[in-house]
Amino acid sequence: MSENTAAALQMSRDELKRAYRRIKTIRAFEERVEKEFALGNIPGFAHVYIGQEASGVGICHDLTDEDYIGSTHRGHGHCIAKGCDVKGMMLEIMGKQGGLCNGKGGSMHIADLTKGMLGANAIVGGSPPIAVGAALTAKVKKNGRVSVAFSGDGASNQGTSMEALNMAVVLKVPAIFVFENNGYGEHTAASYAVGAKSIAERARGFGLEAETVDGSDFFAVVDAMRRALDRGRNHGLPSVIESVCTRHLGHFVGDPQPYRTAEELAVARAVDPVKIFRAKVKDVRLMDDADLDAIDAEVMAEIEEATQAALAAPFPDVNSLEKDVYVRY
Repeated sequence: MSENTAAALQMSRDELKRAYRRIKTIRAFEERVEKEFALGNIPGFAHVYIGQEASGVGICHDLTDEDYIGSTHRGHGHCIAKGCDVKGMMLEIMGKQGGLCNGKGGSMHIADLTKGMLGANAIVGGSPPIAVGAALTAKVKKNGRVSVAFSGDGASNQGTSMEALNMAVVLKVPAIFVFENNGYGEHTAASYAVGAKSIAERARGFGLEAETVDGSDFFAVVDAMRRALDRGRNHGLPSVIESVCTRHLGHFVGDPQPYRTAEELAVARAVDPVKIFRAKVKDVRLMDDADLDAIDAEVMAEIEEATQAALAAPFPDVNSLEKDVYVRY
């Protein structure tokens, strides 16, 4: 039994069921988004999280609604991991009334402040500075909250990210920077574009505690995140986690991926966080196929219901066009 598999024994069945439900919900939701986008039911672009589910769910597992997360253009999985309503998400992504942002944010700007989800962000490296601000708020208010900035390997090269890392150290704030290294910043390989090769090692140069973790293994991610949470909640200090993931599909839905070989794609897709989770919990005999399959069925029914509700919902009224554009104090 591996160390990370043994960690499953420290979780209750309810915790494991909640984790698997979210992992499976992300997978099923994103597969449905891919289908509805192809049918022309989703405007704009869609960037799905398939292959990275265990990373987001592991990072958010011990967070509360009061903790903050900032996301990326690939934010659906982070929303679900943080507990956002699936029907509200599908309505939002289809641009419909009743969505989390009443249909005005769409896929790349989806947010839910009631869940501490500060928003997806189409700006590469956009969430780290926001996370520093949220963490500074927590420090000033002394409320014990932490903030998490999700970014990709491409964003690790951005000046916004590096300034945020430095500021978090200087200000001593409880910010956790999660760099989900899926091997590609859009179409550019991290092996080429990240000169230091290790994002975590580079982060240590700013004075942060940093570690690299297998992002396809929920239990490994939770383990690393709990160390980061201890530094944040109990000591008010920032951390970096480099979560190494595999991107099963292209940068966006419809990306033909001429920059990846068939062999590389086959290797990437063989690393499946859903299958890995199932194998680990069965290994320690805390869940069996019947338990897991029952959750699968419930999740598929939930996704179908959310999709049909979104397809039937109206678009926002034209008279609301200029509402919710600026904050008025």
